[in-house]
Amino acid sequence: MIESLVGFACLLLLILLRIPLAIAMGIVGVVGFGYTQVFIYGNPRGWDASLNMLSSATFETGLSYGLSVVPLFLVMGNIITETGFSKGLYRAANAFLGHFRGGLALATVVSCGAFSAVCGSSMATAATMSKVAMPSMREYKYSDSLAAGSIAAGGTLGILIPPSVILVIYGLMTETDIGKLFIAGLLPGMLGIVLYMLAVYCTVNLKPEVGPAGPRASRKERLTSLKGVWPINLIFIIVMGGIYLGVFTPTEAAGIGASGALIVALLTGKMNLKILNRSLSNAARTTATLFFLVIGAVIFSNFINLTGMPILLKEWVLAQGFSPFLVILLIIAFYVLLGCVLESMSMILLTVPVLYPVVEALGFDLIWFGILVVVVTEISLITPPVGMNVFVLRGMIPDIKLATIFKGVTPFWIADIVRLILIATIPAISLLLIDLVQ
Repeated sequence: MIESLVGFACLLLLILLRIPLAIAMGIVGVVGFGYTQVFIYGNPRGWDASLNMLSSATFETGLSYGLSVVPLFLVMGNIITETGFSKGLYRAANAFLGHFRGGLALATVVSCGAFSAVCGSSMATAATMSKVAMPSMREYKYSDSLAAGSIAAGGTLGILIPPSVILVIYGLMTETDIGKLFIAGLLPGMLGIVLYMLAVYCTVNLKPEVGPAGPRASRKERLTSLKGVWPINLIFIIVMGGIYLGVFTPTEAAGIGASGALIVALLTGKMNLKILNRSLSNAARTTATLFFLVIGAVIFSNFINLTGMPILLKEWVLAQGFSPFLVILLIIAFYVLLGCVLESMSMILLTVPVLYPVVEALGFDLIWFGILVVVVTEISLITPPVGMNVFVLRGMIPDIKLATIFKGVTPFWIADIVRLILIATIPAISLLLIDLVQ
């Protein structure tokens, strides 16, 4: 147990020294594994075993069939992003909502939710929608705080609404059915959209000047705008419908989604060699980064498991007789604090291997816990001082101050806390659809 705590301390030190997380986890994992083998278990060949563990973890992760879903969904998301389908989504949402006070912010939230349903990346959603939505909101004199806040917060929906890369990672780490995780993420994701829209409504009612109403679109304009959303709707229905109905596995769905996105882009005339090359290159870079992180996490987890920390933590919690719900509250509080200094993927990779055995031993559903964890990590994307989506937006719109963006996301952060409480206290929000499709 002491060895694992020292390992976590060393890992945090390396992170503070700005060592990339994957490298930091790999270093601590390899050194900690070898040290534990030699000095705790008395294995004279412990350092050889540590190096062998490094090579086997890299090889097995690279060949993992379950992880093949990641690059395929990333290719799908990048094709949709690069071909500009997001503009059609925003035009349609604006046609129906733009005439309300705060209507453009409402349209931003809705289009972020729809776009993230096929993109699967929070930062990509925020970056893409900043190009689409920000010019319109500035044209109609929206405050920078509301405009930037709705984009940064709306982007966080990409981490939960399926297909979600982070749900795939969680499923692989806990050996939980990825298809069921995708099904479970749909209602909480829709709840997030509703609560974000409520946050916009409350903001513009308190300060009407921050989100003035725009012109009302005619019925013809609304019907015309719907033509721009059929590609994304079609891909989402095929991918998620196939998973929900059990027609194909998530990995097969990812392949069909990537192929479908390419075919739709070709049919609509939006695809060319330059866009295809950019889509594949971006997907390859992101895949390499994610795989590198997962390999580091596997190495670090092997060290933590060797020290027996997950088992000892589980036994200690059970021996104390804590209320199961109290344990969940403590875990939530831990994640909220951790989100102030780490981004979402780092939190998942570092904590889930240690915490999920405790949660499982307390009798909680791991699918419900996965959705709960993802919602908490969503909050970290807009929580200072890290707030990855805030920094992405700051990079896309450099004339807006970080303080302005953080001010703008505050109502949405409160909405996320409300959603977190609802999901924690009403598990049916996450599990209802699973019960219906079984």
